[in-house]
Amino acid sequence: MNIPANLKYTKDHEWVAIEGNVATIGITDFAQKELGDIVYVEVETVDQTLDREEVFGTVEAVKTVSDLFLPLTGEIIEFNEGLETEPELVNTDPYGAGWMIKVQFTNESELADLLSAEAYKELIGA
Repeated sequence: MNIPANLKYTKDHEWVAIEGNVATIGITDFAQKELGDIVYVEVETVDQTLDREEVFGTVEAVKTVSDLFLPLTGEIIEFNEGLETEPELVNTDPYGAGWMIKVQFTNESELADLLSAEAYKELIGA
């Protein structure tokens, strides 16, 4: 199970990479394995400001559709357009080319609620 130590995580199985006040967000290796083959990623919230834990999109696998929850309050400033034609990047490279959105977050105190790699490992029993 790949759980990079330099990222933060959520209980909803999303990872967060912080650069200044911009967070890059995707789903974890654990999540993509649980979902199976990803066939579609839908994000129609670009340029919208959402609160933490609001649904920002969905990920569709062969057998299920799952909501994607925003880990930090802020404006969604970018969607990974590569996922429109290659949604399987979420399966093959969840922490790289399979990233989903970038958010300009507005409440830095919410960062304290994100999980460390160690805490996420405990959550999933890895």
